[in-house]
Amino acid sequence: MDAVLVINADLGPLHRVTVQHAIRMLCRRVAEIHEAEPDRVIGVFPVPRVVRLVRYVVTRWRFSAGPAWSRAGVLRRDGHRCAYCGGPAGTVDHVLPRSRDGRNTWRNTTAACYGCNQRKGDRTPAEAGMPLRNEPVVPSWAALAGR
Repeated sequence: MDAVLVINADLGPLHRVTVQHAIRMLCRRVAEIHEAEPDRVIGVFPVPRVVRLVRYVVTRWRFSAGPAWSRAGVLRRDGHRCAYCGGPAGTVDHVLPRSRDGRNTWRNTTAACYGCNQRKGDRTPAEAGMPLRNEPVVPSWAALAGR
């Protein structure tokens, strides 16, 4: 397990952190273990899967607009699967290429494997004859935190 889910005091998901960060949170007593891996410990702490904050953190800003675009967010949203062939994805492809004023937005980017990204090149999926398996969407905060 390489990531630990951080949940708010009201059990709403916030984000993911590394195991090391989660242990630091436990040491500082800003969080407590909500769910742990059985029979695995780091020092005196069981290896956490989910930590819950001790105090509620106001997240009103999270509901005003969706999460900001990021390369890691696009890959997480698409499950690290290529939008063209379904294989493992490691790159982000622009549906409308950047050379044609395609922007870094949730609806204009999708995860792609290196081969499909190179084959598509500076063309739209229709021009390249490579239909998208799923249309890109703006993810919710919960969708990004829950994966």
